[in-house]
Amino acid sequence: MDPGLIAPTRRPKFPSGRTQRVSEVFDWVLEEAPERLALIGRSGRLSYEQLDREVNRAAAVLSARGVAAGDRVAACLPNDVPIVVAFLATIRLGAVWVGVNRPLAAPEKAWLLEDSGACVYLTSADLAGEIPNRDLVVEQDEWVREMAEAGDPPRPAACAAIDPFGAAAIAYTSGTTGRPKGAVHSHHNLLLPGAVSAATGLYGPGTRQGVVLPLTILNLVVLAPLTAFQVGSTCVAMDRIDPVGLAEWVRNEQVGHFAAVPTILHDLFTHPEVSAEDLASLERPMVGGADCPEEFRSLYRERFGKEVGIGYGMTEAPTAVTSAPGAPASKPGLCGTALPQVEIHILGDDGEALPAGEVGEICVGPARTGEWAGVYTPMLGYWKRPDATREALRGGLYHTGDIGLLEADGNLYIRGRRNELILRGGANVYPAEVERVLGEHESVLVAAVFGLPDERLGERVVAVVQLAGQATTEDLLTHVRSELARYKTPAEIRFVDEMPRNAMGKIVKRELEALFS
Repeated sequence: MDPGLIAPTRRPKFPSGRTQRVSEVFDWVLEEAPERLALIGRSGRLSYEQLDREVNRAAAVLSARGVAAGDRVAACLPNDVPIVVAFLATIRLGAVWVGVNRPLAAPEKAWLLEDSGACVYLTSADLAGEIPNRDLVVEQDEWVREMAEAGDPPRPAACAAIDPFGAAAIAYTSGTTGRPKGAVHSHHNLLLPGAVSAATGLYGPGTRQGVVLPLTILNLVVLAPLTAFQVGSTCVAMDRIDPVGLAEWVRNEQVGHFAAVPTILHDLFTHPEVSAEDLASLERPMVGGADCPEEFRSLYRERFGKEVGIGYGMTEAPTAVTSAPGAPASKPGLCGTALPQVEIHILGDDGEALPAGEVGEICVGPARTGEWAGVYTPMLGYWKRPDATREALRGGLYHTGDIGLLEADGNLYIRGRRNELILRGGANVYPAEVERVLGEHESVLVAAVFGLPDERLGERVVAVVQLAGQATTEDLLTHVRSELARYKTPAEIRFVDEMPRNAMGKIVKRELEALFS
């Protein structure tokens, strides 16, 4: 095992008795209903039986190219059938999956390949020329042709020897500051969220799991195909995020659930060409709690008569650790209560637990009560980053770096990133709080708040705003002063036509700092 990782000290089993190997995730459906539709994408539709054959063919092609257990296979492919097949084929060989997001610049992609030590890089023809080391690159058309020539091979023998608690995938963090870190997850980790969903009846076999955000993001693999396969439903890989295109996918394929960022859902809810009938099958879209103002949820509630579920999670978890139903939030920043497999802890600067209602660092550990007590295990660590691993997993908990509070009723409220906390003249300013207030102005589409060095105050509060209507700097400052203490009011505000975002839709604040130079 790589020195940057920590071998698990516990090897808990799922109470449901289901497999803990991703390589066997839909074997139970193959036995019960092999003809059931498993996967839909722009390029085709596969039953579980057909998907099983395609995965074996893909595994045979990768094996012929020298891929063996423990090797890293990277992919940069659009949302469609091939990326899911490639992921499952990699896993069946006992190899380690690395998703590479398509919007990344060529040097960023090359760095991920080098850092992970990938031996194969699957990508589309239009992006193949970005990588200097052409020996790594396998173009999608070439790979599909080799699969067609592979015949009907058996399942790889390596499947039987896979350790459920061994490395299955590396998920690189968003990289909002510095170089991204590769969070390494086991098979057990990747299957646990879907196993809980299946056992608790959150989704049934009739709820089609859509995926809008890129499947090169590991969290989306966990939330969509791996959850769908564990409940015996269908995964729909959607390749359009524009409102009309997304509504078309939902309507035509009767998508019941998907996770998205607020900007995608906002555009979907407000577009004049999207009707309630288009989204009739959509039981509960999900969005990150910290980015979901109550006005946003009210918009969907009023127009479509349904609720937007909210949740909180992170790459290192993986995926969600809290969720909340669609009822109106009691106060800003609501992220909901802990999912059955985890427990949320709020720690002070001294590492000690804080009482309900006090703000501290949000940490995640296994649940200590209930059917899923002790089943959750943390990530294996950061790839080749032993110091970062020890820091993040100290004390047996995952330290998120987020700041929040836990009320007595178990509801988590997020206040922002610990490393984004602004210390202005000795007073704490949480950017998320100021962003929320700015976002409540009728002319503001989205706001980003952060601190900049100041000789007198230590840091000063500044904001960047993307408008949806007409407003001046003074309009916004007057609004903020009416809602918050004066020391929290931005000293400066700049306006942009569009915020810079990463693949997960998060605003990259470091790219906005130059506006104040």
